[in-house]
Amino acid sequence: MLVVMNKNATQAEIDAVITAVESHGYTARPIPGGERVSIGVLNNEGAVDHSRFSALSGVKEVIPVTKPYKLVGREFKSEDTIVRVGDALIGNSRLTIIAGPCAVESETQALTIAGHVKAAGAQIFRGGAFKPRTSPYSFQGLGEDGLKILAKVRETTGLAVVTEVLDLETFDLVEKYADMVQIGARNMQNFSLLRRAGRSKKPVLLKRGMSATVDEWLMAAEYILEGGNDQVVLCERGVRTFVRHSRNTLDISAVPVVSRESHLPIIVDPSHAAGYRDQVMALSRASVAAQAHGLIVEVHHDPGNALSDGAQSLLPDQFKKLCAQVRSMHQMLIETL
Repeated sequence: MLVVMNKNATQAEIDAVITAVESHGYTARPIPGGERVSIGVLNNEGAVDHSRFSALSGVKEVIPVTKPYKLVGREFKSEDTIVRVGDALIGNSRLTIIAGPCAVESETQALTIAGHVKAAGAQIFRGGAFKPRTSPYSFQGLGEDGLKILAKVRETTGLAVVTEVLDLETFDLVEKYADMVQIGARNMQNFSLLRRAGRSKKPVLLKRGMSATVDEWLMAAEYILEGGNDQVVLCERGVRTFVRHSRNTLDISAVPVVSRESHLPIIVDPSHAAGYRDQVMALSRASVAAQAHGLIVEVHHDPGNALSDGAQSLLPDQFKKLCAQVRSMHQMLIETL
């Protein structure tokens, strides 16, 4: 349930509603808006009697929330959330481009790629320091040494950095070095990790699980917001189907559906969806046409010798061309929609 306050409601009236909500054993979550404050009523096991709050001073209306996800839904917050990552902003009418290698392999490799992607127009650098791999014999990442290299990238280029956290044991370490913490597809329903992300002061990039429905994905985000962290970006990265011509199947329809259902920004990972370099640019253009708020693209200057996912990584010149294409498309959409 959502208690909507009058736009001229005083802080004392807002506090009185919060007290009333909590006195019935519920959790009150104030949600500042453009003109007025709303108060979400959480942790109710059944229907809530509207009359308990509708007559309180300063209350404009009481609205029932019909979706299972409350804090991430537009019923709770109609305005788009804008997430800040370093100096970059994600959300609303912006197109934010995140790029870098799948894995940090060395300082030279990371700084070389960072120079290319920044010159092309990327605002955030991605690179894995801890890598969840299908095979235990594959390269697992450099760990803290990789995180230190990411910090060097930020110091040298000014780009904010995002990297994946795999478990609770390394969350503090990743949080220390990264500007944004990524929870990958394999961990989308790792509820302990989601709750820890909810206590983080860093923005979170939440990838969709490889077999997750949109509702399951939004409920995973709900765990993070329920913990107090509302700086969440959703990432569509393709779902597992029966096809063999690509690594996964990019669910373009998820972009408008999520934008309708949730105020959280949504970006697309065409690299992991495709699995093959020659599909990445087309899927990126399709994602921008669907009005995604950004892209996260893998780029490598020497993909033939990459330790992870070289086959889906764009070369720097390809990435430069892609950035020019999608920014032109995005500008046209802004002007015509």
